[in-house]
Amino acid sequence: MSLAGAGSFGDFVARAQRSGRLVVQPRMGVSDPAAMRTGLLATKHATATTVGTITLDSYTRMGDNANARTALATGAELNGYPIVAHDPAVTRAVLDGVAGPDFPVQIRHGSPCPQPIIEALMAAGLHATEGGPVSYCLPYSRTPLAESIPNWARGCDLLAGVEATGVQPHIECFGGCMMGQLCPPGLLVALSVLECMFFRQHGIRSVSLSYAQQTNAVQDTEAVLALRRLATEWLPDVDWHIVIYTYMGVYPRTADGAALLLEEAARLAVRTGAARLIVKTVAEGYRIPTFAENVAALQTAALAADHCTTITGSLVDTGIHAEASTLIETVVELGPDLGRALAEAFRLGYLDLPYCLHPDNAGRTRSVLDGSGRLQWARIGSMPIRNVVGPNGSAEMTAAGLLASLSYVERSYDSASLEQEYRAGLPAAAVNGREAGIPTRGSTP
Repeated sequence: MSLAGAGSFGDFVARAQRSGRLVVQPRMGVSDPAAMRTGLLATKHATATTVGTITLDSYTRMGDNANARTALATGAELNGYPIVAHDPAVTRAVLDGVAGPDFPVQIRHGSPCPQPIIEALMAAGLHATEGGPVSYCLPYSRTPLAESIPNWARGCDLLAGVEATGVQPHIECFGGCMMGQLCPPGLLVALSVLECMFFRQHGIRSVSLSYAQQTNAVQDTEAVLALRRLATEWLPDVDWHIVIYTYMGVYPRTADGAALLLEEAARLAVRTGAARLIVKTVAEGYRIPTFAENVAALQTAALAADHCTTITGSLVDTGIHAEASTLIETVVELGPDLGRALAEAFRLGYLDLPYCLHPDNAGRTRSVLDGSGRLQWARIGSMPIRNVVGPNGSAEMTAAGLLASLSYVERSYDSASLEQEYRAGLPAAAVNGREAGIPTRGSTP
């Protein structure tokens, strides 16, 4: 649904989607301004419909800008771009002649204290970012929700002021990823919708709802379609689109396995009507990718997307929509202030992430993979979904089982027989596979 103003991040994505093009985006950030500009230009000139990424370093994400400045002064290499430590003029020079209506650039950070970052990106002339009051805080920091949530409320209020310049700001929610893996889809879908509702409550009128590719293609398809339905219901008056993250867990170590996983993520995006895809590269399993590897991933994903079509049939309903809807309704019923409602929902265990050790997470839920690689609940703790997820009789995850589950995707996609097995599990309605005329690796279009 597009209501975005001309020249905004959301408007660019909406125009691409109307033209039948999937927007592909890298995960990219380096501390050197010249190198960061080179990476953005490489992304812009890829044979694909792209948007740019500047991913921030760990110091900046956690508000430790003194150490970020020290690193710059000593020439130490950081794991991202320290936008607060750099003078705004430096960042504007990085973007000059690169960013614009035909190539919007997003700042990715996920910080629990986003205000200085938002001030810096606004000073550089940017207006799109990513994160959320819950996501990244759980599980990637120890910051209490009592701090992260009001921090994000102030950050949203600040970014909303960009509208005065005639450009609509955009925030991408990270709620559809959370632990990266082993979180059943219903909770991911609910968190993505709830965070975007929080953004709207604080003046943001253009958002993206995220969903991270998980362990079973059919389950993922059902989840993203449920996310679309719920976004339509709960966000009727804002610009929104869905962004798919290529698998965020332990990645295949072979080039063919990594490429196949990326291609499946692109097909998931297209068949579910998602508008944007965050790619990963063949190097993800063992090192930080080069710019060239990022460009290759962008082009691989774009080619896979070009040979897939939106789903035209229906899937078996396993209850993901009902589960997510119940969780959203439960949080909304806790009070009109979504920030306070989210904090209360975690305090009560109504929202509870499996295997997340953050102090504000109840930690009473557990998940398992069934025999087909679908994520299921083994324990639901106090989450109010007992009536919609069916009998809670799954086997408890053992330590060995957890390790095996964490490497499930890596092992599967590195297996020579995966492609045939994976495609055999997809419904014909997904229009995905040789029988639908879609080329596979090693075949010609």
